[in-house]
Amino acid sequence: MATPITKKQIRELPVIPYEKIRDHLKTGHIFFSSGSYTFSGIIQKLTKSAWSHVAIVYKDEELGRVLILEAEPRIGIRMIPLSKYLTDYKGKKRPYKGQIVLAKLNMSLEQEKMNKAICFGLDELTRPYDNWEIFRIMTRILFRIGKREKNKNYICSELVRDAFAKAGVVFQMKDTYISPQEIWSDERIEMKYRIL
Repeated sequence: MATPITKKQIRELPVIPYEKIRDHLKTGHIFFSSGSYTFSGIIQKLTKSAWSHVAIVYKDEELGRVLILEAEPRIGIRMIPLSKYLTDYKGKKRPYKGQIVLAKLNMSLEQEKMNKAICFGLDELTRPYDNWEIFRIMTRILFRIGKREKNKNYICSELVRDAFAKAGVVFQMKDTYISPQEIWSDERIEMKYRIL
């Protein structure tokens, strides 16, 4: 299991330059971010976690690209170069405001299985982000009521959970929702690098 971690502890981790680890990244590595934005803070408070976002690394060896498969508020499911987070987040010529850590599952996954996870994500590209799910989660946390209504929209951790399920990896939920923290807390997660 990835060790429980606070935002302060993440900030104290050494930052490894992306250029030094880029060649070592693999499809299936897991991207965790601890944002310093208002929406990130809401997620962190609701889930009592340092993490506000989770995504999957997809490395296209033939094209030499490292991409992130993610569900992003107001955008939906997309693929974006990892380098965009580090240099030009949201087209503003500055990096993501927060910290980014890359982790991996400490288990062997056949490439064929990981391809199923990525293919699932590719099939879901442009599906809307589930903006209302955050409010439904907040209601379930605060009042301990309600169940997740099944729909075709995603929040980031649902996308990661469902994609990895296609590869035969099941992340356990402690409640009626899954957050980046539940994925981080899985005993098979191993932190690799802090890159921002």
